[in-house]
Amino acid sequence: MGQASSIHGLSPGLTHRHGHTNPSHHCSAVASEILYLEDSGCGEDYISELPDECLASIFQFLSSGDRKICSLVSRRWMRVEGQSRHRLALSAHSDLLPLVPSLFSRFDAVTKLALRCDRRSVSIEDDALVLISLRCRNLTRLKLRGCRELTEVGMAAFAKNCKSLKKLSCGSCMFGVKGMNAVLDNCSALEELSVKRLRGINDGAAEQIGPGLAASSLKTICLKELYNGQSFGPLIIGAKNLRSLKLLRCLGDWDRILEMVANRKNSLVEIHLERLQVTDAGLMAISKFTDLEILHLVKIPECTNLGIVSVAEHCKLLRKVHIDGWRTNRIGNDGLIAIAKNCGNLQELVLIGVNPSSISLESLATNCQKLERLALCGSETIGDAEISCIAAKCMALKKLCIKGCPVSDQGIESFAWGCPNLIKIKVKKCRGVTSDLADWLRVRRGSLVVNLDVCEVEADVLDASASDGGAQDDGVEFPPMVSQVGAAAAAAAVVEAAPSRSNGRMSFFKSRFGLFGGRSLAACAFRLRSNTGSNDRL
Repeated sequence: MGQASSIHGLSPGLTHRHGHTNPSHHCSAVASEILYLEDSGCGEDYISELPDECLASIFQFLSSGDRKICSLVSRRWMRVEGQSRHRLALSAHSDLLPLVPSLFSRFDAVTKLALRCDRRSVSIEDDALVLISLRCRNLTRLKLRGCRELTEVGMAAFAKNCKSLKKLSCGSCMFGVKGMNAVLDNCSALEELSVKRLRGINDGAAEQIGPGLAASSLKTICLKELYNGQSFGPLIIGAKNLRSLKLLRCLGDWDRILEMVANRKNSLVEIHLERLQVTDAGLMAISKFTDLEILHLVKIPECTNLGIVSVAEHCKLLRKVHIDGWRTNRIGNDGLIAIAKNCGNLQELVLIGVNPSSISLESLATNCQKLERLALCGSETIGDAEISCIAAKCMALKKLCIKGCPVSDQGIESFAWGCPNLIKIKVKKCRGVTSDLADWLRVRRGSLVVNLDVCEVEADVLDASASDGGAQDDGVEFPPMVSQVGAAAAAAAVVEAAPSRSNGRMSFFKSRFGLFGGRSLAACAFRLRSNTGSNDRL
């Protein structure tokens, strides 16, 4: 009641001036108005009657910027706002050190901290991180970005002071194996670990990371762009309760580690593999993860139908499957038919650079009655007949994305009657589809959201975006594809390189498949609300 009265007691034009389209902006306006009333001596201060807990609860609804504005209203508001802020992001430049005592005296309840430094600046050093750890002993989440001056000593001291840490995300840092092991040995409650471009482990091929005390609690491991990512092998193998494993653009032969993980009892439900040296032997190891629900295979040219069939026959709980075949034609009908026959719980299927026929698509449409989200991108065999089959048989389908396929208006028109549960369709870069089709489709299905992009795009200027392990935006942007000749040459090169796996294959992957960058065919296609959000988020 006190809150409502104080708002109604403000000047008459307040709500009219600021509107209600953005609640946080309105709250900031209210705070400014209260300050004006207090200074001018008019109005009653109902806010002062609110307990600190209630005021803190109100602050939780505001954005970071609006909270800053509110903290200027009065000393009380500044104190309550500081004590109720649990998430803090700081520019981790070298001049942060003298500000640490005052910052964390005000924000003394922070549990989630992000420290970021850009490439052109000198980052904080060990002494700043140690001081922060002494002030934030209840820290549960830490994100480090570009903190290149941190060493093993600083990470070891931090780990000893913040033993309640549950999530660590570090990228473009310079500490190495000893610093990472210090965290694993001291933070026994660690549940999520995300490591990207950790420079300090590149030269320590003989040193191993993990398992440590954290192996019992770890549920998610995400490794990105590591030259020596296999040094994390003991941690991956020893993480008994691991649920999600993401390996993205990490050099080395990963079949052996996957096989060792498969030989122990595990509870893995999600696996993301992108631009890795993994063969069908690795997929056969994955097939032993019988609880697997989510599988992403992105640009792994040595995986074929043989490995996909093995996974499908044993991992019958699969709900989400993403395959970027890179147009190598090594994954096709046989693998998709096996998925259709064995994975009745499939809800989401994304196929990029894969060329299925009407036989495999009909099998998927017939057997996967729970399929709600489907994306078909960069396929040379998806035509009007295949699209019409989907429209006729995918009764549960809610979202459909078609991109870069030889379909025409005739095929898309079938969705005017088919797929009764369809709520959104996206068609992009399909030259046979005209601009008039979208309006025609909307008239016949008024509730259907139609996103149609029919502009011609030459192959050499198609947009690209790296998947980076996370869900992409609503579009699929992809670059010039590997040609059929190039694909055959790539396959031959892989076979020829087999005798010298450690050196030959590594250099081949780096040069031919652009393991650490370059243009890529991004995983599409929806705003996927997976149960594993981006590991870069705090």
